[in-house]
Amino acid sequence: MINYLTDIWNSIINVFRSMTFIDVLDIIFLAIILYWVIKLVKETRAEQLVKGLVVMVLVLAVLNQFEFKAMKVISNMVVNVGLIAFIVMFQPELRRALEKVGRSKVMKTILFDIPVPEAAGRESRAVEQIVLACEKLSRTATGALIVIEQQTKLGEQIESGTIINAIPSEELFRTIFFPNTPLHDGAVVIRNGMIYAAGCFLPKPARDELINKELGSRHRAAIGMSEVSDAIIIVVSEETGMISIAENGDLERGFDRERLHNYLRNKLLPDTNEPRKNKEKKKPQSQNSSKKKTSRSKKGGDGK
Repeated sequence: MINYLTDIWNSIINVFRSMTFIDVLDIIFLAIILYWVIKLVKETRAEQLVKGLVVMVLVLAVLNQFEFKAMKVISNMVVNVGLIAFIVMFQPELRRALEKVGRSKVMKTILFDIPVPEAAGRESRAVEQIVLACEKLSRTATGALIVIEQQTKLGEQIESGTIINAIPSEELFRTIFFPNTPLHDGAVVIRNGMIYAAGCFLPKPARDELINKELGSRHRAAIGMSEVSDAIIIVVSEETGMISIAENGDLERGFDRERLHNYLRNKLLPDTNEPRKNKEKKKPQSQNSSKKKTSRSKKGGDGK
């Protein structure tokens, strides 16, 4: 037993002695990948399967150590089938992981995602009209569900609704969500600053049983949509009139007009906020300089 432990210790020392800089980078990259995999499967159905796979790997290691031939053959067959079952059963989780990679900041940089000025102008108008509409819908406790599409395209949801492709306006939002109208139960999808479709159906959340029971179908649909896309979903409660926003699987409640306006501008129009601030800062300077000029002219007049 002592000789066996000594051999293991010597093997570990030899591994560290033979390590190069590339090997260290390899270990760091592997650790990062494992961290993101664990973060992805945590608190999902895949968590239990991963635990089962870990147990299976340990069993295989024991079988290989003691050379149980029959059990080894059966275990290898189970592992091969299990990999296929993993892909089939947990396709939504794998799809969600690939979508997150696709819409990450790194991928946006690689693909040179450059904003179009015309689209930014439409989105600015859309933000203003969404805020006005949500404020008035909140006052009357009229239920509403507005999905603002970003990098992830929502073709499946758009196909379930009615194409409108109209310029956003407060009156149009209120007409769509007016009770008992044909489109008021579904969601409105905003694409490139336009009301592209209405009456759209959204997916259910993956962990529906973990969501607060007090939340209704609109809030649950908003959370479900935010889990599978990078869209920003605005919800106006039909019971309380409270405005909420779902993003990245989380729901934030209790928005008022000012907070909603700032949130949407920071998320959708980050490049337009800085110039505005700079202009506001420059205005007092220009007024001060004009005052100085007038005072100088008066002094000149008095001197003459």
